[in-house]
Amino acid sequence: MALIELKGIARTFQLGDTTVNALADLNLQIDAGEYVAVMGPSGSGKSTLLNLLGLLDRPNAGSYLLEGRDVTTLSPDEQAKVRSTRIGFVFQSFHLVPRLSAAENIALPMTLAGIPAAERGRRVAQALKDFGLENRADHRPDQLSGGQRQRVAIARATIMQPALILADEPTGNLDRHTGEEVVRLLEALNGRGVTLVVVTHDQTLGARAHRQLMMEDGRLQHDSALSG
Repeated sequence: MALIELKGIARTFQLGDTTVNALADLNLQIDAGEYVAVMGPSGSGKSTLLNLLGLLDRPNAGSYLLEGRDVTTLSPDEQAKVRSTRIGFVFQSFHLVPRLSAAENIALPMTLAGIPAAERGRRVAQALKDFGLENRADHRPDQLSGGQRQRVAIARATIMQPALILADEPTGNLDRHTGEEVVRLLEALNGRGVTLVVVTHDQTLGARAHRQLMMEDGRLQHDSALSG
């Protein structure tokens, strides 16, 4: 079943007198449960694509269907609700709230969604256990290693049980060993049926995905699902 359908997507930006076509006539389908790597040089459009998929940006033209619903027609508030319940984000720079503990950072999406405290506590306790963070629950981000911070970020991204995880260079700030550990965590989530889309410059990480999309100049140049 198609989780994501992009039809004729275009995204342009004005830089002075110049119009930049960040995405041009993009058509793409990603099925539920897929593991996809989006690759390409800087400026190829892969981050713009990730922002559109995550409802952090709107296209200038085209439609984006998420779980069969055209989310480009939704109001900002409606988009925010879809984003908070159906999409999880994992960023290179973690984006944790510095003054909150690991447990509080993980709970944040549930707090914003109005989930009762007892249910929040139960889910956070399970997440801390699942991600090996039980003895770091009360630590703030500056008291955690890079790998621990990324595990908190992944726990936060998945606490609402989203259908889609978007990971932007998730190993970019980590050493090789820690990065491998983080990738295995993401792949385990994909193994349980969560759709995983990873933007990466890392060829080794990209090759692990079941499908590779190569972007160039705002266009999809190669889709491994359509070759061979």
